[in-house]
Order: sequence, then structure tokens, then C-alpha cells
Amino acid sequence: MKNVVILGASGMVGGEVLKLCLANPEIDNVVAFVRKPLGIIHEKLQEIDHHDYTNFETVKTYLKYVDVCFFCIGVYTGAVPKDEFNKITIDMPVALGKAIKAQSPNVVFSLLSGMGADTTETSRTLFAKAKGIAENKLMALNFHRLHIFRPGYIYPIVPRKEPNVLYTLFRFLYKPLKGLMKNSSTTSMQLAEKMVEAAMTEADTQIFENRDIIKSY
Repeated sequence: MKNVVILGASGMVGGEVLKLCLANPEIDNVVAFVRKPLGIIHEKLQEIDHHDYTNFETVKTYLKYVDVCFFCIGVYTGAVPKDEFNKITIDMPVALGKAIKAQSPNVVFSLLSGMGADTTETSRTLFAKAKGIAENKLMALNFHRLHIFRPGYIYPIVPRKEPNVLYTLFRFLYKPLKGLMKNSSTTSMQLAEKMVEAAMTEADTQIFENRDIIKSY
């Protein structure tokens, strides 16, 4: 039986990962670090109220005996200032990675990254460079297994308020243009299923590009 930790369980992808983990008979316990209640009652679920995702010292006991960790927090470019974008994209997953590896050396770490992540760290695009830096820093931690997911456009299977006009347009065009967008898009459920599948089946792939995420669909 597996013990799982999730950050971002209230989000578009993290919410689907949470549902899959709660439904998986091979998973015994799910710890979700949250800033506000999820509104879900389940015998497997333990919600931990924690607000500073760059410091896990006060909650490190919850990081012991963890088999799988999912980091599913993301932010859209332009939604926050550059410093805050880097904090969310780089500092948070790296802080979690260091903290959980110290408590659970054999943990499998799954990172929600993004298409175009630049591990050369030379891109002039904030998104690409920050994602690449985060990936490099996590790779340097030498996890037992590290899975990095680089989706393109993520179609939310649960309707939501879109963050901007561009995403409203993408949502409108996704179904009629799905064939043309096949290699650069996925659904939130497809992505969540691939993340959980990779963690639970001991996949040896480290980086999942969008084409790898949708391969079996």
C-alpha cells in the first residue's frame, strides 16, 4: 500500500490526481497540503493546513514514509509579478523536493512542468526559463525516481472560469480543432491519469512530453 502527498489538490490537474489517488486501491493514505479546505470527506484523505510552501519544517512529520509526491501547482505567465512567478514555479517545488527527500529518501517525485521548459536556462521567455531551472534543480536532488510532465494546452474537463481571453478561446476551439492540436494539448484527466500511472507502475521515463502523455489515448 502506498502513501501519497499532493500539493495543488484544489487545482485543475491536482484535483484530478487527488480523485484518482483516493479511488486507487493500492493507495492507503493521501496527505494534501492546503491553504483552504477542499470540501472533500474521504477516509484516505488527510488535509494539512499549511501556507508557506517554501518551508516545510513545521510539517515535516507528514513527509515521512511517503512513497509518491505530486507537485501540481502552477501559475499563468502574466498572472503575477516575475518574482512571485519564480517563487511558485521554482522555489516551491524545490523546497518540497528537498524536504520530502530528507524524510522519505525513496520517494517518487512527480512534477507538473510545461511544454517548452528550457533546461539550458537561456530562454528569454519567463515560463520556459523558470520551468527549466525547476527541472534542473529537482534532477540535482537525485530522487529514487523523478517524473517530469510537460503538457501543452490543458483542456479542463470540469468547466472553470478561464484566466484570460486566450484560454477562453482555446477552450472554445479545443474540441473542433483537437485533431490539429493533438501533439500540443491534453485534457486535465489524461494528464492526471498519466501522472498517477507513471508513479504507480514504476515507469522508467523521466520526462513526459505532451506526445507521451497522450500516447495511449
